[in-house]
Amino acid sequence: MSWDALDAELAAVPGTVSVYAGRLGRRPGYTRLPDAPHYAASTMKVAVLAALHRAAETGEVKLGAAVPVVNEFESALPGAGRFSCAPDYDNDGAVWDRLGGTAPLGWLAERMIVRSSNLATNLVLGHVGLPAVAAVWAASGARHSRTDRGIEDFAARDAGLDNQVTAADLARLLGGIARSRLASPGACAGMLDVLLDQERSEDLVAGLPPGTRIAHKDGWVRGVRHGAGVVFPDDAPPYAVVVCTSAPPGGRSDPADDEERDERARRLVTRISAEVWAARHRLGTVG
Repeated sequence: MSWDALDAELAAVPGTVSVYAGRLGRRPGYTRLPDAPHYAASTMKVAVLAALHRAAETGEVKLGAAVPVVNEFESALPGAGRFSCAPDYDNDGAVWDRLGGTAPLGWLAERMIVRSSNLATNLVLGHVGLPAVAAVWAASGARHSRTDRGIEDFAARDAGLDNQVTAADLARLLGGIARSRLASPGACAGMLDVLLDQERSEDLVAGLPPGTRIAHKDGWVRGVRHGAGVVFPDDAPPYAVVVCTSAPPGGRSDPADDEERDERARRLVTRISAEVWAARHRLGTVG
C-alpha cells in the first residue's frame, strides 16, 4: 500500500489517528498528524523511565535501592492532598503483592514498563519528581508533550494538569534513548533493555514477524489506544513507529461499545505497524 492510500484510509477513521514512521536520525518516511495532541495514557511511563536512569547516572538515586511500596501519593495540584491507585485498574499484581514492604527502585521501573504497573509508576515518579520528567521531554526535543501528574491523580486532572503526547514527540523520546542521546550510552542501554523486555504483545508487536526485536510501550484507556516503539529488523536499519489513536469526544459509554471501539483501535495500530514493516527499506531520507 502507498502512503497516500494509507493516509486516505486513516482520514476516514472516526477521531484522530496520528502516525510517525521513520529511520532514526532521518526525516520520517511517513507522518500523519504527528503533532496532534493525545492523552498520553501509559506512554508517559517511557519519560519516567528515562528520568530515573538519568538520576541514577548522576547518583541522585540508586536503581538497587529498596524503597517502601505504599499506595498514597501527593497530588500535583497544590492543596489537593493525597491520592491512591485502584488495584483493579492496574496490570501487575506482582507490585501489589509487595504493598507494605519494599522493592528495588529499578525493579519497580521494569514493572512500570513491562507490565505497565500504575502503582510502580507513581512510586518511581515520587522518587524522581515531575521536573525531572519535564527535563527528559525537553532533552529529547519534544515540542508538545508534557507529564503534569501521576496516574489516577484525579484532582490534578480535573484542574487541567494532565499528561499529553504527540506521535512525533514519542518518536523523538524513543529515538533519543535508542541513539544514546538522552544520557550516557550505558544508561541509555539500560533503558533500552527494559523496553526490549516488554511483555505485552498486542498493538505494534502483532504487526511484526514473530521474534522481531522492538523496544516499545503501549498505552490505553477508554477512547485511547497508542503504540510507540523502535523496531530493529535484521535486514534494515532501526526505525521508529508510533501510532496514537483518540476516539471522537462525546462517545457512547456503554461497556460493550467501549470494548468494540478499543478492539478496532488495537487492530488499526497492528495494521499500521505491518504496513510500516513492509516499507522498512524505504523509510526516509537523510535529515
